[in-house]
Amino acid sequence: MPEKEAVAPLYSGRVGPTNIVNRGANIPVARRVDAFSYAIRNVVLEAQRVEAAGIHVRYLNVGDPNAFGFKTPPHLIAAVERAMRDGHNGYGPSPGIPVAREAVASELTGKGFPVTADRVLITAGTSEAIDLVLSSLVDRESEVLVPMPTYPLYTAVLAKIDAQARYYRVDPARGWLPDLDHLESLVTKATRVLVVIDPNNPTGATYPVATRRALLDFAERHGLVILADEVYGDLGYDGPIDPIGKLDPDAAIITFSSLSKAYLAPGWRTGWMAVGRTPRLDNALAAIRKMSDARLCGTVPMQYAVAEALLGDRSHQPVFRAALRARATVTARRLSAMPGMTCDLPTAGFYAMPKVDLPPGRTDQDYVLGLLRATGVLCVYGSGFGMPAEDGFFRVVFLASPEELDEIYDMMADFTARFRANP
Repeated sequence: MPEKEAVAPLYSGRVGPTNIVNRGANIPVARRVDAFSYAIRNVVLEAQRVEAAGIHVRYLNVGDPNAFGFKTPPHLIAAVERAMRDGHNGYGPSPGIPVAREAVASELTGKGFPVTADRVLITAGTSEAIDLVLSSLVDRESEVLVPMPTYPLYTAVLAKIDAQARYYRVDPARGWLPDLDHLESLVTKATRVLVVIDPNNPTGATYPVATRRALLDFAERHGLVILADEVYGDLGYDGPIDPIGKLDPDAAIITFSSLSKAYLAPGWRTGWMAVGRTPRLDNALAAIRKMSDARLCGTVPMQYAVAEALLGDRSHQPVFRAALRARATVTARRLSAMPGMTCDLPTAGFYAMPKVDLPPGRTDQDYVLGLLRATGVLCVYGSGFGMPAEDGFFRVVFLASPEELDEIYDMMADFTARFRANP
């Protein structure tokens, strides 16, 4: 038999324990992760443990209308299907397809905030828009004024980019309106941005014109950019709410919205931003576009639904708003009737932020996790939105049917009585 040909080993270095540094050591992670929190999703881990124990969980933590039976309008689905069948499945322009950008510009202009399509960017949900803008405008250790309670995405992004969140009070005793005196006291040389969430998540409040004007005047006086989170603008119970930019189209405003809430398509991850027309924002727009180029583009087929949504049939919205008003009424009435609990009546969206009187030494997290373990009802504790844990606030998503909400609030009332009686 012929001799076997010698084969050189693929790796000739010594293999063994001597060249392994520490196989058991944990891989280190970035320090910024310690400051990163998103309670709306974090509480789901405990809910999964409760489900594993055989308890049915009612998920009142995430504002997803589809999960509660509200359907995406068929003409929007048809637009996306048509786009896919027509071959629009590759990359698109980084700022978004022209027809979608033009639709956003047209709608905002029609509502009194004139903007051109070249100042609109389509993004993977409002969340990506917020991330892009903060990453473009805010340096490390710069300060951003965010309401307290806040939507936790803002503070999560600020933690990621090593910037500082400065919380301004939103007063529950005054219908959750911003405390303008407290806001004034927070401004420093490092302050760059004012976040305004109106209609508000997590409280369900809307701001009167006088408050909006005061916020605009404050931002202009201090040279701040307003980030106007207006995702719930079409879900005011008395009808759509004007953008804050209508009061001063030349103010330094960047507004955000999406298909997720008022158009019942949260899973499509299709949102947008519009940068106000003032030349003071031209450098900001250039920076945002530069950042957006690096992530290629948003989801392309879903962008073909934007024009259908904003310029087409909206007949689902009055029906949706009426359903939300009914649920808000049930929520405020039932929660306020519970001894030791108060709840303002929301005026937009599908969130309420009640307050429970806590026994000494207990926190909002104790209440929320106790409620979950005892009843399967999952809410989000107020400290996840920046509120003091000892104040007893928590957020409820009231998208379930009024009948199911009544059942849920019966369980909540029984638990709350036990929780307060047995500290």
